[in-house]
Amino acid sequence: MIAPLNLLVVEDHDDLREATVAALEAMGHRVRGVDCAEAMDEILPYYPADVLLLDLNLPGEDGLSIARRLRAAEPSIGIIMVTARNQAKDVMQGYGSGADIYVTKPISPEELHAAIQALTRRIRPQERAETPLALNMQTLQLTGPQGVVDLSNHECQLLAAINRAKDHRLETWQLLELLGKEVDDNEKRALTVQFVRLRKKLTEAGASEPSLKSIRGSGYQLCVAIEAVTSPGM
Repeated sequence: MIAPLNLLVVEDHDDLREATVAALEAMGHRVRGVDCAEAMDEILPYYPADVLLLDLNLPGEDGLSIARRLRAAEPSIGIIMVTARNQAKDVMQGYGSGADIYVTKPISPEELHAAIQALTRRIRPQERAETPLALNMQTLQLTGPQGVVDLSNHECQLLAAINRAKDHRLETWQLLELLGKEVDDNEKRALTVQFVRLRKKLTEAGASEPSLKSIRGSGYQLCVAIEAVTSPGM
């Protein structure tokens, strides 16, 4: 049994989209459905999808273009292409654009479930019962399976705040206010750099990937368990 995922179905055929959403919800996942790239772009900042189930023949921007764009922006997102195109060249184009799995319609709920299970092993490779990372606010250190990593004061503040937040998620303006910074483009760019460094330090401590997600146009979400400790060391 896999842990529930955030799934987003991008399919312009209304009946098929609704049936797919219902089948995935019956498997225990959180699911949203949209009919085009524009609607997808509107929902993603507020609904961080783990896996995208993507049709190719969409109005406006097609599935291949969407896959290339999302793969570049969010390398950790899972992409399952679900399409009627079954020629070898179509399959090659699908994988070339960034798809993890390419399946052809019609697809049974059982086959879809198997595809999601297979993909989950990539996007959550270390999901298992394990001791969470430990954040020590006194020593400004993060301790995990790979050892102890030193943090700056700002990094420690950011990590503690996002760990306490609802759904472990904060918007950019909230993070900047926490640091006493102006909410402008320069500070937003500086915050992006800080989160790149923080993501690297989480990895050095042994956090599973993805440890931190950038929610496009919105903020950041912590994806690993962290325990706040007050005594030095573990």
